[in-house]
Amino acid sequence: MDRFDDQHRMKEVPMEGVSFGINPFVWGIYNLIDGGILRAVLQHNTFTENQAAVLFGVCFFLCAVLSYLIGSINCALVISRLFYHEDVREKGSGNAGATNVLRNYGKKAAILTLLGDGFKGVLCILIASAVFGAPESEMLYFHQVHACYLSAFFCVLGHVLPCFSKFRGGKGVATMALAILALNPLIFAILLALFVALVAMSKYVSLGSVVGAMFYPVILHSFDSMEGSSHYGVGLYALMLGLLVLWAHRGNLKRITSGTERKLSFSRQKSETVSENDTSDAASSDHSTQDRQ
Repeated sequence: MDRFDDQHRMKEVPMEGVSFGINPFVWGIYNLIDGGILRAVLQHNTFTENQAAVLFGVCFFLCAVLSYLIGSINCALVISRLFYHEDVREKGSGNAGATNVLRNYGKKAAILTLLGDGFKGVLCILIASAVFGAPESEMLYFHQVHACYLSAFFCVLGHVLPCFSKFRGGKGVATMALAILALNPLIFAILLALFVALVAMSKYVSLGSVVGAMFYPVILHSFDSMEGSSHYGVGLYALMLGLLVLWAHRGNLKRITSGTERKLSFSRQKSETVSENDTSDAASSDHSTQDRQ
């Protein structure tokens, strides 16, 4: 029976493609961890190919479940309940995200929410990296990168549909953004510039978020193609992330097309007006079914 031995572990690792990295800056934080739980297990034990496949599958499953649970911890809800003794989903637009926190509780609370929700994605990628470890073979490298992207997706899924909050979460933008920063810093910089430009021109945060999310798989694939690599699995995870964020913003997109979507304003007076209008809108059944998902 075939063994999972040094022949699988000692191949030189190809480092081409932006999804895997063209230089240390673009690699992302997932290549900073040396060692790894799975790598140590494989080095100190002898497995058949089938046993190794089961081990990899279990690790992928655990990374996905843990990432979903971490993503389900909604920082907007934690901050609103801890500091304001309210449920942010009962305020403004009803969305448990940084934009609604900004409108109702101010910039400091919004920044804390943004950083907290974003850090979740980074944490999940770090955990996946700790499980698989820095790659020393082509196969381990392949599985490590896919585990990181898988963890990022399930973390965003947990944020959008959290099991701890009756599946009423946020839009997943901050979590996805920091995950992209951890995975592809160069692509993050491009998407951030695109997001800022769109929001500055339209004042619609939701529009910039959706466009950025949908452009992520496109830019990722474009850079991979220029490098002569084709990592379709990674591109699929990126596409799933974009579609998830698009789905979470479906209500916002409908209001943009109808001209009823609220525009971002850092003016205190305007923000208060927006907050009052959103509170009135949140009482209607239409917004209850669209914004709170």
